[in-house]
Amino acid sequence: MSTKSFVFTGSGGQGVITAAIVIGEAAALHEGLNAVQTQVYGPEARGGATRSDLIVSSDPIRYPKVINPQVLVCLTQEAYNKFAPIVRPGGLLIADASFVSTVRKADARQIVLPMFETVKKELGKTMAFNICMVGCVLAFTGIVSKDSVVKALTSRMPPAHLEMNLKALDLGIELAKDYGNSVAAGCGKTAS
Repeated sequence: MSTKSFVFTGSGGQGVITAAIVIGEAAALHEGLNAVQTQVYGPEARGGATRSDLIVSSDPIRYPKVINPQVLVCLTQEAYNKFAPIVRPGGLLIADASFVSTVRKADARQIVLPMFETVKKELGKTMAFNICMVGCVLAFTGIVSKDSVVKALTSRMPPAHLEMNLKALDLGIELAKDYGNSVAAGCGKTAS
């Protein structure tokens, strides 16, 4: 495996830092890969801008900051406006349909999915929105196995919330699969 870099962005309370940690733990603790995760967030507990960088590699990681990620996730319009230009040319940008309107800001494949609305509709709560996003990232990148993410979630989540988070993970994987099937059928939605 070569090195893969990710930037997860959104606002405080959306769980972008937890999402990066879960994927990093799945890689480092359960797949024997190297992983480094860093974070930046505003002074507000909720609602402030949040960014979490993640690097996963089979090689040693010599610098923890991601400059041009191969994968960028934007969960708010503010995050999209600020960070869309940093995604590596030919990279992947994943955005949530409820909070982000995309335009062509980068030479990357832009995928807009109804992650928030799907979690709200299927689970009745939105607190596992970030884990749905993890499922999407997992399905599109194959960075780690679902089993490794389940192990990371099991060790990190309170038992009362584990089942909901595992369902959200599956919802994200299914959203990505459905997207892939709709693209193959010629009716997928990407930003132009």
